[in-house]
Amino acid sequence: MATVKDILATKGSRVLSISPSATVYEAALLMNEHKIGSLIVLDEGRLVGIITERDILQRVVAMRRDPGELSVQEVMTTELVCGRPHTTLDEVRGVMKNRRIRHMPITDESDRLLGMVSIGDLNAHETHDKEVTIHMMQQYIYGQV
Repeated sequence: MATVKDILATKGSRVLSISPSATVYEAALLMNEHKIGSLIVLDEGRLVGIITERDILQRVVAMRRDPGELSVQEVMTTELVCGRPHTTLDEVRGVMKNRRIRHMPITDESDRLLGMVSIGDLNAHETHDKEVTIHMMQQYIYGQV
């Protein structure tokens, strides 16, 4: 059964982060620049939250607040749901669906950040697996095995 470790082996462990004292505007610029939907919030290397597109829409735009005047700390999500490298992809998908989240930080037993898995990563992994299966079945059916 596939685990988070399998995705991180392909994707890598690089995760973009931002300080809790940065402005929401800076966070939005960084997300736009890298075409990503979230940033991990680190305070002196310690994982303290995540800021997502949804956080910005709900807590800044919808409330007509100035993103240049608000700190990331004021709008970030602090209740994090983290996975471990041995967590199965089915379990991650279930948690994401039930909690209505699209990004999950991956940490070790010491809560050290190891990477991030998104719903897009899960979908890409599943699509790749299905493509491989289809290819193998075609080779079998048409006698190329």
